[in-house]
Amino acid sequence: MTAQTETDASAGATGTSGPFVLGVDSGGSGLRVALGNVGMSAPVGTTVCAEPVRTGPAGIDAGHLLEQLLPAARRLLERHGSGDGTRIAAVAIGAAGMATLGGQLRAELPSALESALGMRRLALAADAVTAYAGAVGQRPGAVVAGGTGMIALGTDLTSWRRADGWGHLLGDSGGGAWIGRAGLDAAMRAHDGRRGGSAALLARLEAVFGPAPELPGLLYPRTDRPAVLASFAPEVAACAGHDPVAAGILREAAGHIAEAAAAVCPKAGADDEPCEVALTGGLFRMGDPLLVPLREELSRQLPQARTVAGSGDPLTGALSIAQALAAGDLRLPRHPTLLCVPGHGTEQEPG
Repeated sequence: MTAQTETDASAGATGTSGPFVLGVDSGGSGLRVALGNVGMSAPVGTTVCAEPVRTGPAGIDAGHLLEQLLPAARRLLERHGSGDGTRIAAVAIGAAGMATLGGQLRAELPSALESALGMRRLALAADAVTAYAGAVGQRPGAVVAGGTGMIALGTDLTSWRRADGWGHLLGDSGGGAWIGRAGLDAAMRAHDGRRGGSAALLARLEAVFGPAPELPGLLYPRTDRPAVLASFAPEVAACAGHDPVAAGILREAAGHIAEAAAAVCPKAGADDEPCEVALTGGLFRMGDPLLVPLREELSRQLPQARTVAGSGDPLTGALSIAQALAAGDLRLPRHPTLLCVPGHGTEQEPG
């Protein structure tokens, strides 16, 4: 059975009048669902389904998502709704991999959710879009979402621009897996006596994983290699204050992150307003070892940018998209795979 936990997100939420909206965030750690009110920014209740939605040969499994989402939505409505008149006006679902693996979701969810919940407005978004909505809102700007991977997304509210987010084999440059892999490479170089090695990182490798020669046997068979690589990124940050190799890895990561932000940041308009760049995700909880060189790189590569901390997470963003959709005020640009609103207007082609 799927483990679930539920919380009240506001005092006195039980019996709140509708119409309601649902925000959904599907990621590697599970499925999160928030029930909100059309006229209220904060959720009235949330629940977490701890089992991640499966991905198969056809992409993200729509049936598995519905198996978890529908019971969670009904429980939230039973707890916070006001009786038979309760209805869902809009649903927004943000999912990791939506842009490339969301074909089944886009094909099956609109009719399934309308039949099950009676709603007629649905937005299907990449998790980078819900991260944008949670961090920036419905204003022009850019967001860098950094965790195990790294993706940058920007919009001038007419089209989206994306940079990176191509996975640990093809990109995600500067993300947690990239930093962890670079740190492990430096450790193995020290073990071999090759140039560019770090004795400090070798010591941390051995403390975390055991003898260095055994690392390939531990790492290569794993299906969660990006997460394992990313688990070493905090070790790189911890060594950066006294180890020049570790500090150099974080400086290089900062350069990659700033490059991605520069690639998507909307150009300044006639009023020369600075581009707002929000940083969101667990990567930036590394603190100063990464943030200090990142601010320097952003200042150099994007002197017109104003860097801000993300004000909300992807679940907050999904809920805000659902609220805007229900109110007829969704200003973020449509896109065939990044932000799809089935049956409501022409989707923007990639910018």
